[in-house]
Order: sequence, then C-alpha cells, then structure tokens
Amino acid sequence: MSQIKIYGLRSHLAPIKRQLSDVLHSCVVEAFQYPENKRAHRFFELDPADFYYPEGRTDRYTIIEISLFEGRSISAKKNLYRLLFERFEKELSISPNDLEITLSETPPHYWGIRGKPGDELSLDYSIAV
Repeated sequence: MSQIKIYGLRSHLAPIKRQLSDVLHSCVVEAFQYPENKRAHRFFELDPADFYYPEGRTDRYTIIEISLFEGRSISAKKNLYRLLFERFEKELSISPNDLEITLSETPPHYWGIRGKPGDELSLDYSIAV
C-alpha cells in the first residue's frame, strides 16, 4: 500500500499533473512490482508565497512524499530513486537537482484500509521486493 503527495508551484505542476502522475506511477510499478491499478496521488499546488525552497533550485522544484507499508528492500528503494531521477529529467524536464523524494515506511497495522487494519488485508501483491 502507498499514498503519494506531490508538492510544487502551481504554475509548474498544473500543466503537467497527469503526465507527472503517469511517470511517477510507472516508476513505483517497476521498482516495487506494484499493481497498475493501485494509484493514490495527491497534488499540492502552491503559490510562490506558500512554497519556499532551497537556494540553487528552480521553479520546477518538486517534492515527493511516499507513505507505504514497510518491507521493500534497500535495493528496491534505490531503484525507485534512480528511476524517478532519470524519468523526471527525460520526460518532464525536471532535473535531479529539482527533485526531492522521501519514503516513510510504517508497519501495516498502522494503516486502516477498506474497513480493516492493514495487517489484516489480503494484498494481491508482495511488499517484500
């Protein structure tokens, strides 16, 4: 299971929202062997007065926060980062310097989904990748 938040300037995110979601999802599907039909993305389009970012970044600066069940290997996580940096640059013209990614992993029992605690769900995919 995962929930993904994407933060950036409204002027940058609004025109590419669908494409960004598609690219992001393709990376998660590949790196984590995640089902195609499991997409939960939320966009936070901010005005310049509400989004301060580090010096040396451009107005394309984008933050991705991924909350997920714990269990993925370090190599799967590093593969996700690699895919995101490569594809965001190639397909969205967002340089690796303008992309920051954080993963927050929690045990499945910290989640409540479809009327059950996460550790009582029957998943149709493995989180041990």
